[in-house]
Amino acid sequence: MEHGDAGPGGPRPTDGSRPVVVRVPVEPVEAAVEADAVDAVMRAGGLVVRGPLFGVAAQDSGEGPRWRVVVAVTDGCPQQARDSLNSLLWFRAKDRAEDRAERRALLAAVARLENERVDDLTVAGTRYRVVRAEEYAGTGPGGMEEPRPTDPEPLVPDWDRAVRGPDIDDALVLDPDAPVAPSQAAERLALRGFRYTGDRFPEDVRADSERAVDTHPDILVLPPTFTVVEQTPGGGTPLSGPHVSAHAARKSLDFALTWMWPRMRGLIPEDADMHADARALTDPELTAYVEAADALRAGRVNRLEFQDSVYKIVRTRRMLRWGPDGPDGPRPSDVNSQDPTRIHPPLDEDGRVLPETGNENGAGNENGTGNDNGTGTGS
Repeated sequence: MEHGDAGPGGPRPTDGSRPVVVRVPVEPVEAAVEADAVDAVMRAGGLVVRGPLFGVAAQDSGEGPRWRVVVAVTDGCPQQARDSLNSLLWFRAKDRAEDRAERRALLAAVARLENERVDDLTVAGTRYRVVRAEEYAGTGPGGMEEPRPTDPEPLVPDWDRAVRGPDIDDALVLDPDAPVAPSQAAERLALRGFRYTGDRFPEDVRADSERAVDTHPDILVLPPTFTVVEQTPGGGTPLSGPHVSAHAARKSLDFALTWMWPRMRGLIPEDADMHADARALTDPELTAYVEAADALRAGRVNRLEFQDSVYKIVRTRRMLRWGPDGPDGPRPSDVNSQDPTRIHPPLDEDGRVLPETGNENGAGNENGTGNDNGTGTGS
């Protein structure tokens, strides 16, 4: 994350934007969260921007302006989100389709996603869209914002790697008309004019960013996430994340200290048992790793010094632009790290997995899993 030439610009749009409905927090917990947010604004004087993240939202018939997140907005490129949508629809066809007609429609959508960069499609009564958000963090004299006192934390921290917590954006509903607290309303209004302005951004990126201010003038701020960052003179380098909670980010740093980094640095042999970590071995060179992990587990630690580096748990935010037709999607200048391709084997009309035909690029069949040209022309 770096201090980029990305200008907040103020609430520039004057046409087509929605009014922001503000509710005053009255419950004690809500009031504490609001006071915490106001304090954070006073401490943070600016933003550092990491760049776009992608996910998938769905809208059912009759839902009005509301969409629900079905693939967390955490992917680094649009094609990763398309591939996740591919899997979502394939498993729906395999396990939850009510009849052959619905399964054919779902598999036709899968075939398109195997061959095309599809960002918006309607299938079996549900509209799906790949959505785009900007990831950023507040920054002030002390660096990037750390977790706030009112951010959720477990009463008893669980460090067991086999135990998973909730997922990011689980059951999240995107509703541009939902009332928000005063601090949230202020943040949404302040970010309306956000766009890339610096010369370090390519011209097409700046042009797309400028255009989005007008085509998608409203802002939704998604729930906070948490990232492990190694501090650098110009800001910080994200090492993991995003995570759903500060504790989940700490667990990822604990894993790096006791399992991943010792292996990467040759301190744990490559042929060692997968469950072996620095705590289970007696190599003196691993002592520093264990001591750092112990310090991390001592409490709600958000800053850790280890081997001449400083690691911080940073509170990251995501803003999603919104227009008359709903959430913003990928832009022409967004970079894809891979091409569309087949991810799962073909299914028949009854949801049975078919044997591969030997054509690595895929194969259509007479039961509706392909179009007239087959499903196997993906690049």
